[in-house]
Parts: sequence; C-alpha cells; structure tokens
Amino acid sequence: MYRVPRYTISLVREGSIGVETKTVRGSATAREILAPVFDGLDREQCVVMVLDAKHKVIGLNVVSVGSLNVSIVHPREVFKPAILLNAAAVILAHNHPSGDTTPSEEDHALTKRLQEAGKCLGIPLLDHLVLGDHGTFWSFADQRLL
Repeated sequence: MYRVPRYTISLVREGSIGVETKTVRGSATAREILAPVFDGLDREQCVVMVLDAKHKVIGLNVVSVGSLNVSIVHPREVFKPAILLNAAAVILAHNHPSGDTTPSEEDHALTKRLQEAGKCLGIPLLDHLVLGDHGTFWSFADQRLL
C-alpha cells in the first residue's frame, strides 16, 4: 500500500517593524509603511503587504530577493501569504536600487499577471509600488493602471 504524506501548513512570525499607522489609505501611506523594509538595500527585493477587509496591514512577506536590476516574482509566491493570512487585498512593492522609479516592461507585465491572479482568488491587487531614492516612488494605482 502506498502511504500518502499528511502536512500541516503554518505561518512563522519573523519579527516586526514599527510604523506610524497600520491602515493603508493610499499609495503614500503604503510607501511610509514599506520604506523601512527597503532602506539601504543594494539589490532588488519584492515584498507583499497583506491587508484585511479594512485595509489594516496584517503582515509583510519578502517574495523575492534579486540582483541589482531584476527580481523574479511569481503569483503563487505573492498570494501564498495572503491566502494563509486570510487577506482581503494585497499591495506589492519592490525597489529599484538605481533610484529611478520608472517601471520596466517586466514590472508592467507582472502587475497585469498579479491583477488577474488576484481576481481569480478573490484577493485584489490594490497597488504595485516601485520605490526609489529619498522617498521617491511610483504607483500603478495612482497612474490608473490597476
């Protein structure tokens, strides 16, 4: 007889960051919350902010750590923590170590893929932020691309 393994899935808290507010009211608030995560990084990193129904932050998860100018991101890695945390919505953010917040073609394509995946899962992608130097950022939602 073949024995099928049984698994338990659990979340592991890895720490926390201090923030002024825990409710996201727009792209500027999201950037304020996320800025400490990206401070001083020398390569691209992608983070998903997981939100409840009132847009309170219930968790942050590093989706990918890349190289100087690329980070590989897959929808399953973005939405995995959202599903485990019973999220109502997510915001994706990544940095451009060059300081230039202009999104690449890959950034646009990823945003479209995540938007479609979020629709299928019932967990909408509210925004995708590209963070640069000195508090600069670019928001797909502010540009009405979501």
